[in-house]
Amino acid sequence: MTIERSSGVLLHVSSLPGDYGIGTFGKSAYRFIDFLSKSGQKYWQILPLNPVGTGNSPYSGCSAFAGNHLFIDLEVLEEEGLLSAEDYRELDFGKDPLRVDYEKVKKYKMLALARAYENSKTKRLEGFDRFRSENAFWLQEYAEFMAFSDYFNRPLQQWDIGVRKNDEETIEEYSGLVNMEQADFHIFLQYMFDRQWLSLKRYANGKGIRIFGDIPVYVSLDSADVWSHPEVFDIDPELKASCVSGCPPDSFAPEGQRWGNPLYRWDHLERTGFEWWIRRIKRNIELYDVLRIDHFRGLESFYSIPCKCENATEGEWIKGPGEALFDAVKEELGNPDIVLEDLGFITQEVEQLREYTGYPGMKVFQFGFSDTMENPALPHNCSENTVLYIGTHDNDTCLGWIRNAGEYARKFAMWYVDEYDENEFVWKCIDKVMGSACRLAVFQMQDFLGLGSEARMNVPGIAKGNWEVRLEKGFMTEELAERIYGLTKKNSRLNREISGNSDKSVVNELGI
Repeated sequence: MTIERSSGVLLHVSSLPGDYGIGTFGKSAYRFIDFLSKSGQKYWQILPLNPVGTGNSPYSGCSAFAGNHLFIDLEVLEEEGLLSAEDYRELDFGKDPLRVDYEKVKKYKMLALARAYENSKTKRLEGFDRFRSENAFWLQEYAEFMAFSDYFNRPLQQWDIGVRKNDEETIEEYSGLVNMEQADFHIFLQYMFDRQWLSLKRYANGKGIRIFGDIPVYVSLDSADVWSHPEVFDIDPELKASCVSGCPPDSFAPEGQRWGNPLYRWDHLERTGFEWWIRRIKRNIELYDVLRIDHFRGLESFYSIPCKCENATEGEWIKGPGEALFDAVKEELGNPDIVLEDLGFITQEVEQLREYTGYPGMKVFQFGFSDTMENPALPHNCSENTVLYIGTHDNDTCLGWIRNAGEYARKFAMWYVDEYDENEFVWKCIDKVMGSACRLAVFQMQDFLGLGSEARMNVPGIAKGNWEVRLEKGFMTEELAERIYGLTKKNSRLNREISGNSDKSVVNELGI
């Protein structure tokens, strides 16, 4: 594990400001990396980069391997001669600069990207053949899935049965009906996604910033993975599931959360040496420096909900792959930097599996005020092998949380940080988390900006209105960077690669 005492910022790419409806891999992303550098931060944490699924959630994508083409920057394509200003600058990507209008972004950005694809046919795309070869395991089938998805315009389970089953003869019969050039278009999009993202990642790494990525445990039932590798999933021959994923009722969601993803055939996966999962993790560690495995507890035991149930109140826990999966990953890939999202209903068996892997788990400061000072989410109880947050993308912002907290939690939290003014309370919480023993402290950018519930990214269990938050232009000020840098330095979390400070030089700066 190469994570040293440090800190970072959680902000998804989609939330970056800009003129074209959604955050991208363009100028704003590069400026944000510069801002992180000036702030003394070591990590930029993002949400999954795969294409979004139902409700625009990045945790239910149509591919475990592909990237979200909506993040491709159009201005970069113009600089490369693949677009002109007239191709995209007057398109309607939405009117509210603080929300992503996914309907408009998907519609009009695809028009611009299609024009770039047409223009690319007369260009030499450097590294294109190598990209196709290196990603052969998933790329062609993903592209064909997207072509058929565009043709049928309905979920996979409603496609004609022969195509749904990926039958060769049926696919051939459809070749005259389906515009298979759409598959080449989607390969082009994945090439441009990889090219722009890896260029941005190299820039970040050159500034001493590591990318902290995220891998959902599950994929969508309507996905290229289910279509091309049905043997991996617990589905019938028609690609339909009898049970789906979710989690039982808790304080977040009284009826639980019914995610609806297909479950895995872990017995089959184990017989194959977990090949599909290892390829998936390998792909992700090429995209990120550190990988967060979402819903880690589902790898010890997973919650299975009968499809007939409309919510998650009925379900059962079933044993997952446990140690065998992590043994296979380490045998094949060495010891990649992984963080385990071990929140929610955690048993002794889950804790034992986390300890077995040696990877850090997570704690959320907002969860620390339900009982006593012994709560493990409180900073003074936090162990070194932990990533500590005030809140994640699934939580309210710090300001929104304290405004909406129950009386006991509100009084407890304000007493704990010794601050009763709401705005300064947020900074005191940041300081408390920074000062803990945890190896890595991560903060939502919204909290550094003192934003309220209007800037919350996701409300678990709510199907609509999530994942849309964007930040205002101009939020990356010198004054804010200096304040963050000061707290980071005070708590011995400075990114040494960019600060140039050894412990000795810090002491000298203080005049000691």
